[in-house]
Amino acid sequence: MSSHLSHAPVRAAHVRASDVHLSFGGRPVLVGVDLVAAGGDRVALVGENGRGKTTLLRVLAGELPADRGDVRRAGSLGVADQQIPLDLDATVGDLVDLELTSAHGALARLERAGDELAAGRPGADDAYAAALAEVDALDAWDADRRVQVSLAALGAVTDRARPLGTLSVGQRHRVRLACLLGAGHQVLLLDEPTNHLDAAGLAHLTERLRAHPGVVVLVSHDRALLADVATAVVDLDPSSDGRPRVFGGGYHAYVEGRRAERARWEALHAEQVAERQRLADDLSAAQNRLRDNWRPDKGHGKHTRATRAPGLVRAVHRRQEDLDAHVVEVPPPPTAFTAPDLPELRGTTLLRAQGVTVAGRLARPVDLALESGARLVVTGPNGAGKSTLLAVLAGGLEPTTGGVTRARPARVGWLGQESEPPGRRTAVDLHEERRARSPLPTPRLADVGLLDPHDLHRPVSELSVGARRRLDLALVLAGQPHVLLLDEPTNHLSAALVDELTTALATTPAAVVIATHDRQLLRDTRAWPHLAL
Repeated sequence: MSSHLSHAPVRAAHVRASDVHLSFGGRPVLVGVDLVAAGGDRVALVGENGRGKTTLLRVLAGELPADRGDVRRAGSLGVADQQIPLDLDATVGDLVDLELTSAHGALARLERAGDELAAGRPGADDAYAAALAEVDALDAWDADRRVQVSLAALGAVTDRARPLGTLSVGQRHRVRLACLLGAGHQVLLLDEPTNHLDAAGLAHLTERLRAHPGVVVLVSHDRALLADVATAVVDLDPSSDGRPRVFGGGYHAYVEGRRAERARWEALHAEQVAERQRLADDLSAAQNRLRDNWRPDKGHGKHTRATRAPGLVRAVHRRQEDLDAHVVEVPPPPTAFTAPDLPELRGTTLLRAQGVTVAGRLARPVDLALESGARLVVTGPNGAGKSTLLAVLAGGLEPTTGGVTRARPARVGWLGQESEPPGRRTAVDLHEERRARSPLPTPRLADVGLLDPHDLHRPVSELSVGARRRLDLALVLAGQPHVLLLDEPTNHLSAALVDELTTALATTPAAVVIATHDRQLLRDTRAWPHLAL
């Protein structure tokens, strides 16, 4: 792989990756990635967990060499990954200084160039002009003030003497993100930058990224951020030819483009399968003709059979060769998420809560009633009792006051935030057990489209967090519930899957209650009734 990294004015900042390939342990992770971004471009990397989004960021940053391909980058670099680049005994000030190294270095070089210019040294005017251009490109004079503004806006610690070891993980990441937003880097590579941010912090991040004059490449499960910020999307999920797809026009254009791409993929695969079937039918017909004509009608003799036989044999051979030469080059598309048809129970209240409180966890009494087709979004800050309320409605927690009644035939499905402890049983085993208990026919796990085929028969303990979350959802749906209680259902799910899940929830006849902080899900369900705790 060739790589070229340099500094450049913001107007010349760019990131370019061409035909990048990378494998780990013989398993391809990146296959033929192409990416081009110039100043003002904000590129989102999307795909299921394990598709190589973070790996691609590391390749673009120069931290990880690709097996094949070309990567070029111009402009000062700021990287927000999941690791803080300092020991915990370092201070907030140390982290600020580290991230402002480029800005402070540019100011120091300008000062030296000014001294040489004042001393009248040969070539000093060109050196001063270059140093001044670098300071202007980084807007280095204002970097410390911008960091201070971002620290306050993100709710980060502003005491620069505070040791990092005394901060929570979230506090440390907010400090680092504030530094990156204020440093004036021409190229920003951001891995899940919305983690640990509240509403005010998310608004500040969105504003700063939209105003960033350089290049932004980001990985995020926050669909609202992608919708508000991204100018292009690189989709690392499987495609008809195995190569990533690049969609211009922002996140919404990507959603529509992905849907159209999927339709083309299905049509092309079906066309090639149908052509192979036609060739197989032609071969079968030729074989039948050879068999039938080898037994001519009464009155025909051996001479007739001998005359016809060579032509019929050649026809069979030609059709066999045609069939052997035809390859279904387009693989079958992955099974799309298909929500099972959930039941409805008309004419009765499925679930009713009256005066429900839980000491220390849900202070305000809650009253609600759910019928088939009902929709409800439960909102509120952390600690308000959203998860507690859903646990009470599901029967997993007894209320301190009040009570919950459920219609006798009504089944309640509850997706909590935490998975059950993983064991050695496989995903298919658990799902088949749940299907066997279901009173209604339920699709097999392979047909629901929530797990990759290679995860179906693996022990649950070996699945990724995202795969386990998808299995949890599949198990809840397999119970054919009349009432769905979903606690932060978008956690650890890809943007594409969340879009598909949102569409399914809008049309199911089951009653649905959602507790979420997901901004895009709140936008998509803004017409639903809301219960604010």
